[in-house]
Amino acid sequence: MQPARDTGAHRDGTRRLALHARSGLLLRRAVNLRPATVAEQNAIRALLVEGALPVDDLDEADVRFIVAERDGAVIGAIGLQPFDRVGLLRSLVVRAQARGEGVGAALVQALEAHASERGLERLVLLTLTAAPFFAARGYAVMARDDAPAVVQASAEFRSLCPASATCMSKMLPPTGNSR
Repeated sequence: MQPARDTGAHRDGTRRLALHARSGLLLRRAVNLRPATVAEQNAIRALLVEGALPVDDLDEADVRFIVAERDGAVIGAIGLQPFDRVGLLRSLVVRAQARGEGVGAALVQALEAHASERGLERLVLLTLTAAPFFAARGYAVMARDDAPAVVQASAEFRSLCPASATCMSKMLPPTGNSR
């Protein structure tokens, strides 16, 4: 998958990204990637439930979502739970009809850029099914016990994701910005 191509800012502040498949085929439609609104929280929760991803702590945890939108509908989401200089990548989900189109890769790329701009130095995640997807994007498997203590204290690490989940990490490039 080639990186998403930024086609510019819109009047509402969102950015439109055109995605291109490695084969050179252009996707049928562009996808808007933008921060989720409060009004979209129920739609995101439903999408996460549909994808069998944890939602039990979302009312208490500081998880900030980025959504992928096409034709006015949310077709994907990814969350970032920041802790000091490290972030927990939470709940990458893409509607079944949009899988295989590069939406997930674009969401990861957007989240990494956002996290780096916030001054985060590293992302950590837990996954039951997507280790190859994340490995292809530079994430390395690590022992769960080697994750930063502040991340290990999160509900996702303590109780929401089983011990059988693969723990992965990626260092982010510095941007010169800080929170």
